[in-house]
Amino acid sequence: MLNRSYYSSSIKDFIEDDESRILGELTLHHNYALEDLQRNAWVSQIQILKDLLSDAEDGYIFFEFGIPRMGKRVDNIIIIHDLIFVIEFKVGDEKYEKHAVDQVIDYSLDLKNFHEGSHNAKIFPILVSTKADDVSSEIIPFQDNLYKPLLTNKENLLKNIQKCFSEKGKGDIAALEWEKSIYKPTPTIIEAAQALYKGHNVQEISRSDSGAINLSKTTHSINEIINNSKSKKKKSICFVTGVPGSGKTLAGLNIANERMKIAEDEHAVFLSGNGPLVEVLREALTRDEVAETKKRGGKLTKKEAAIKANAFIQNIHHFRDDALITDKAPIEKVVVFDEA
Repeated sequence: MLNRSYYSSSIKDFIEDDESRILGELTLHHNYALEDLQRNAWVSQIQILKDLLSDAEDGYIFFEFGIPRMGKRVDNIIIIHDLIFVIEFKVGDEKYEKHAVDQVIDYSLDLKNFHEGSHNAKIFPILVSTKADDVSSEIIPFQDNLYKPLLTNKENLLKNIQKCFSEKGKGDIAALEWEKSIYKPTPTIIEAAQALYKGHNVQEISRSDSGAINLSKTTHSINEIINNSKSKKKKSICFVTGVPGSGKTLAGLNIANERMKIAEDEHAVFLSGNGPLVEVLREALTRDEVAETKKRGGKLTKKEAAIKANAFIQNIHHFRDDALITDKAPIEKVVVFDEA
């Protein structure tokens, strides 16, 4: 099985580990041409974190931790007691850029929403712009055990982490079990995804002609097969064929949507190997949800709407890669492979 991170170790062993060996392990797992910029960033991170954690006796550290299914890697995650620190380094930066703050918040939200071991954990996003000025940072709860991001440079990183210990509980996170945790959306995300597609059907998102009728018949037939498979505890695979433009993708979306309404424990998902299609569908649904919420007098950020779409429409390559990391079965009982 593949590892979820490029390098992981107890903090104690990390301190004693040779810097060159750590760098070698990071390089070995890096699937792309290694540029000097990335190599130098790793060297700086290793040195800064070794100095920072030199007196620590407990805890675990991860380099380049892959968030399940999201196709994103966090620079560093440090687990101490029951606290998770999500750290994004901007080596050499003299400012705390907004896009970098958003990046570390996105990582933390994705962990909270899609990584089973992080659902109930206390998560602290930290942006480290190594050459930036000191700024005042307070420990402020944001939502559901997620805290507002801390902005630090390499000099005051330790001080800011120590501030967070005031939020420490009685238990400890078992870091190795946490690392093995599977992709699993939180119930609130599942409900949100259901709400996102509530009331939509093929007739509304396609033309009202014989094509729409055929798509509805296709959806009905596959739903019957799914229900039969479910009642008899067996597996089934269905192939939907048609000429380009006949509505295969719409049929797939509709089937996944129908199953989400019928039973949330099925965790229905729409997968596509067409990267641009995934991005376009997610963006369209995200914009639509923001606009609809605004019409109703509500307020929804694009980031919040995007999280819903991410739970429903996924990249098949990320699904595959995540399955190679664990021997546990995916949580999805109904999976639509588009352009398989």
